[in-house]
Amino acid sequence: MHSTTILLIEVGALLFALGALGRLGRRIGLSPIPLYLLAGLAFGQGGLLPLSASEEFIQVGAEIGVILLLVMLGLEYSATELVGNLRAAAPAGLIDGLLNALPGAAFALLLGWGPVAAVVLAGITWVSSSGVIAKVLGDLGRLGNRETPVILSILVIEDLAMALYLPLLTAVLAGTGLLGGSKALAIAVGAVLLVLVVAIRYGHLLSRAMSAEDPEALLLGVLGLTLLVAGLAAELQVSAAVGAFLVGIALSGPVAHHATELLTPLRDLFAAVFFVFFGLATNPAAMPPVLLPALGLAVVTMATKVATGYLAARRTGIALPGRLRAGFALTPRGEFSIVIAGLAVTAGVEPRLAPLATAYVLITVVTGPILARVPDATWFKRIVRRWVAHHRAGPVPAAD
Repeated sequence: MHSTTILLIEVGALLFALGALGRLGRRIGLSPIPLYLLAGLAFGQGGLLPLSASEEFIQVGAEIGVILLLVMLGLEYSATELVGNLRAAAPAGLIDGLLNALPGAAFALLLGWGPVAAVVLAGITWVSSSGVIAKVLGDLGRLGNRETPVILSILVIEDLAMALYLPLLTAVLAGTGLLGGSKALAIAVGAVLLVLVVAIRYGHLLSRAMSAEDPEALLLGVLGLTLLVAGLAAELQVSAAVGAFLVGIALSGPVAHHATELLTPLRDLFAAVFFVFFGLATNPAAMPPVLLPALGLAVVTMATKVATGYLAARRTGIALPGRLRAGFALTPRGEFSIVIAGLAVTAGVEPRLAPLATAYVLITVVTGPILARVPDATWFKRIVRRWVAHHRAGPVPAAD
């Protein structure tokens, strides 16, 4: 059979299966993300029915999925809100780095993998998955919540930090020394500043150049600009997700409103493909030996992420339920963690690092969307109300 024919059959069957899984997830009150990941495991290498012709196609679709998730997040906020939130969240970003990078580094040193592997694993446990979190917030209808700007600020700080971390890590892995690392860092900083300045100062010109009255032209213009900026950002060793997010920030007014409506179906399609590809890239046979260490690391670093979100939300005066929602929402790791592990494996740092990172990310991505729903559960709200009432009442005075 012709390869194009096989590709159409595989992609068609996969999308049909994802539609069924999405309906099943919503019917039982579960986020479809874990189901998409399990579908990827079933169709990936070592799975029940491996895909042969469509993996490269799905990989490209997955990259577009992350880009669309982030541009849609950016469309929800203005450039002024971004700058204000980043300034307010800078201390929380520092706490985030310390609480979540240090456990990964310590874990690698305890396993005897050496300092380079420690730097790698620190990055893997540090950064949350913007793509997964964006999808969860949208699914749960929390984009307008008070704690959501806090979550987004931490994600943006992490993504900007990755724009500095990844070039330095690449230089360390390549052994180019201080000079090579300094050059890579300078390019990354310059690129981030350039995109920020263009988005904040000249974003209104971009909005004026696009017509909100012509849906077809608007869709093509916004999608084309987003992919172009994301690609240029990636070429300059900056996260493509950061570039896409800043495009969304730059657009405002009716253009942003209509672009959100037009891009939503595309985002849902390619986001599902992104989660499937994550599962496709995982070989289930490599998981069992590292499953227990990955589970222990996941438990520790999901707890530190909850603490990060809680402290960041408390600093902005958000009530206890919002603090807990912010903490649980930040637990999934994803695309950046896999990229970091891939760089390390290519450089020959530690062969066990790839399956450990994959198992770790899979655990957090499956449990993260489930944990994000916990603060909305009736039983959890009851516990929170009792806790608040108890602490407001204070200690009961002793009887005379």
